[in-house]
Amino acid sequence: MKRSPHLLLGRLLAAVTAAVGLLGLLTAAPDPAGSPAATPVAASENTATVFYYTKTRDWSAYYLHYAPDGGSWTAVPGARMEAACTDWVKKTVPLGSSTGLAATFTDGSGVWDNNAGKNYALGTGSLTVRDGVVAHSDPCAGTGPDPSPSPTATAGAENTATVYYSTTTVGWTTTNLHYQPAGGSWTAVPGVGMEAACTGWVKRSVELGTATKMQAAFNNGNGVWDNNNGSDYTLSAGVSTVRDKAVTKDAADPCAAQPADTEAPTVPTRVKADVDGVSAVLTWEPSTDDRAVTRYQVTRTGGTKGSMVSDVGSTVYSDAHLEEKTAYTYTVKAVDAAGNTSAPSAAATVTTGTGPVAPAAGRPLGTDPRKDPVYFVLTARFDDGDASNNRGGSQDVKSGNAANGDPMFRGDFKGLVNKLDYIKGLGFSAVWITPVVLNRSDYDYHGYHGYDFYQVDGRLESAGASYQDLINAAHAKGMKIYQDVVYNHSSRWGAKGLYTPTVYGVRDDQWSWYYDEKDEGFEYDGVSVETKSGKSYYNGDLWSTAEPSGNTCVNWGKPTGSTSPEGYRIYNCQWPNPTSGMFPKEYYHNCWLGNWEGEDSRSCWLHEDLADFNTESAPVQNYLIGAYDKYIDMGVDGFRIDTAVHIPRTTWNRRFLPAIQERVTQQFGATAAKNFFVFGEVGAFVNDKWNRGSVNHSAQFFTWKERKEYSADDSKAALEMYDYEEKLGTGAQPVSANAFLAGNTYHTPDHSEFSGMNVIDMRMHMNFGDADNAYNNGKDSDDSYNDATYNVVYVDSHDYGPNKSSERYAGGTDAWAENMALMWTFRGIPTLYYGSEIEFQAGKKIDCGPSCPLATTGRAYYGDHLAGTVEASGFGQVSSATGEVANTLSKPLVKHVQRLNRIRRAVPALQMGQYSTEGITGQMAYKRRYTDAANGVDSFALVTVTGAATYTGIPNGTYQDAVTGDTKVVSDGKLSVAAPGKGNMRVYVLDLGGSNAAPGKVGAAGPYLK
Repeated sequence: MKRSPHLLLGRLLAAVTAAVGLLGLLTAAPDPAGSPAATPVAASENTATVFYYTKTRDWSAYYLHYAPDGGSWTAVPGARMEAACTDWVKKTVPLGSSTGLAATFTDGSGVWDNNAGKNYALGTGSLTVRDGVVAHSDPCAGTGPDPSPSPTATAGAENTATVYYSTTTVGWTTTNLHYQPAGGSWTAVPGVGMEAACTGWVKRSVELGTATKMQAAFNNGNGVWDNNNGSDYTLSAGVSTVRDKAVTKDAADPCAAQPADTEAPTVPTRVKADVDGVSAVLTWEPSTDDRAVTRYQVTRTGGTKGSMVSDVGSTVYSDAHLEEKTAYTYTVKAVDAAGNTSAPSAAATVTTGTGPVAPAAGRPLGTDPRKDPVYFVLTARFDDGDASNNRGGSQDVKSGNAANGDPMFRGDFKGLVNKLDYIKGLGFSAVWITPVVLNRSDYDYHGYHGYDFYQVDGRLESAGASYQDLINAAHAKGMKIYQDVVYNHSSRWGAKGLYTPTVYGVRDDQWSWYYDEKDEGFEYDGVSVETKSGKSYYNGDLWSTAEPSGNTCVNWGKPTGSTSPEGYRIYNCQWPNPTSGMFPKEYYHNCWLGNWEGEDSRSCWLHEDLADFNTESAPVQNYLIGAYDKYIDMGVDGFRIDTAVHIPRTTWNRRFLPAIQERVTQQFGATAAKNFFVFGEVGAFVNDKWNRGSVNHSAQFFTWKERKEYSADDSKAALEMYDYEEKLGTGAQPVSANAFLAGNTYHTPDHSEFSGMNVIDMRMHMNFGDADNAYNNGKDSDDSYNDATYNVVYVDSHDYGPNKSSERYAGGTDAWAENMALMWTFRGIPTLYYGSEIEFQAGKKIDCGPSCPLATTGRAYYGDHLAGTVEASGFGQVSSATGEVANTLSKPLVKHVQRLNRIRRAVPALQMGQYSTEGITGQMAYKRRYTDAANGVDSFALVTVTGAATYTGIPNGTYQDAVTGDTKVVSDGKLSVAAPGKGNMRVYVLDLGGSNAAPGKVGAAGPYLK
């Protein structure tokens, strides 16, 4: 993600974040009616011992800020809490004659938990507050064994109650039954443990003695209760089920074999079709079913090609390349897992218009993405092929870029097309480029402030070098284009075609230099520079000192207590923000993010420049799906997804990921869809396996499908999933053997639970302070990804260096060589940030927004190093080069990465193989194998990076080193390799004959591979 600081505002949230109100989580649940109540002490001696759960927080200190009922609040931050037991802190406070208190919690530094703005209402005695839920208990007291049956049970009594409780909606891993037989006593809290019965159900049988019924409540043992909304449950002897607060007496065993499903889903409703030229987008409301709807059938009639039926996994269907000026009718049926099909929906009819001029044909290459090492460029900073589209923007002078003759938009598609041979000559066969959509921000060269998602930014295109031209040129050279895409947010000025507020702030004597006057008929395109005010339209559509009619912004135009860096007064509503009232909730979220590891990280604004889409809203989903369909149709080979962690996994799995697959399949076929590479940025900037213990914020979590059904409403489903998975915790997440060999044998990976999203390997990235550390941390996480062989692996990027450093990697040439040797031979897809092959801008601050010149940062312009001509004769091979680019190509790391790419390309096991360290000694040593019997491929290799290694239990035969050409014959299952040295490696490939013969020495010895 790119959150460039705004020159004028900085972060104007300090006052807001310090106020009570940002971090409320869940509504407090009442204690069960039958739970033992705290015994009050004398009126003058009431106290409350408050326990607060710390595991979901990362605070260095905890304070209780409170007010006894009828009394005054403590001074901020309140009373410091003390350690109580594992994961809990506590504070005992005197209440005098009060019988309760209002409370909030804080870290003492402006971060608050105030129960979503309502404060916590607490009583007396021992109370717990955990993730927004209040309960009466002491979490640090031992629970001891399950209590015995109720003392009211008498000898010879025969009445028994068997209770089945559904855990589907609560998501608890532990369930207790707290009960009271009629006329008897309640069990001690938390009650008796229930045991697993079948999927989604637990059960417990209890003796009632002579009683025929009992009162009951359920809890998870940690203060979270289901007590039937305070009324408790009345359960009779015999078998009862409790599901979603509904009790069924004399129930059938819910774990018995299910009868055949013969009930069809409900008919889809509110079917709506919109047309744009010769493309249509169809949407509808989800159907319901007694079990589950699994897919929809869309039937299209009209045109000269007859009817067509398409299977769809979401409630959005895009239909392109229709005939011009033709009426089409669509109906939708819902289908469940048993094949029961609903009646067709009401018909939706559209008439197409005129088709756009067809661009040159674009088609993805459609090959396994693991074959293609990736070169990552910021298009606007790579190479300037056409100076006429350069733009400095409103911050050109202030940033210092103007003085350097270095406008923020400098590189373009033409420069990239011109230097594809440079990238190919390095050996890369995939290019990851920053977002291409039209941006609207004061400093938007990076592309992450999207304004018109349906339009390519004109500052990147020029005559003969459109985006389509770039895609086609890359494909002609056998190279892929991975487009960076953003689903999470738009620019601060909204998204054209979805929602853009039309009024912002004031334009007075102080601000007239900065804001544009209204220019009737002018449409922002990022390129046009002359308006009536003589400036480009980077900002809002209308500026006015007087409050306009129809304004919705709160406290519009009133001066705040803040000033800009220039000393100018800041006014309310001067810039759009989530709490201003300017963004409808249907399209945008209306809150500031308070906790990066909290639920609000998926439903609030990250930054003032990034208006956060309500991605659970159908209009937003339709807008984004339709926009990215356009680029799929152009033939891009994959999407890198920005800020993926800030959208719920349910929304990815229900809407966006199926839409990508369906569109690629529709346009280019199933094989192309399988190999359309989607990899997400899940910003887990920690060094451990799970992001501070939160599964919802960990990269590997997004590679899996959902494991249960949630509400049909996407917003509710997101909360249900978050709570369910967070309560299950890290120990209950799925595991996979897809990255690992079975001994020396490759096995077919199981991708049946794959979500459709691969990820950037954040853990290796964070630990790349040295290669050995990255390697060991990577291995430790690999069982938790669906398939780690698809992980995108890099050392640094346009955001961070290792350990969340804000500088480009500066570990030295030897360390870079070692890192590369590991990345190109270990599992995953090696990725290099532009210029790292010459240690470009090593140690420089990666990004400082417009507060310093780009030339002094890690995002500096690279084209000066590419001046001249270059021609590649193959991947990793340059046939000719002149000028400065020839000097660039002579650098030691360039020679290193060229040979690494050639070796990796020659050994399929290094591209797509599973790996194992079984029977191997050595620090960075492993064996890899890839077998594709259908295509006659079998590749087995032994790798060691830097250090010595010994391999035992390996297949006998002849092995040849791809680095030196050395040959070793193994007859006893053992092979030993001397230490090759830092940055060097050995790759002994088993010679299996024919097309699987060892390649021998690949390329010539260089500065490191020798």
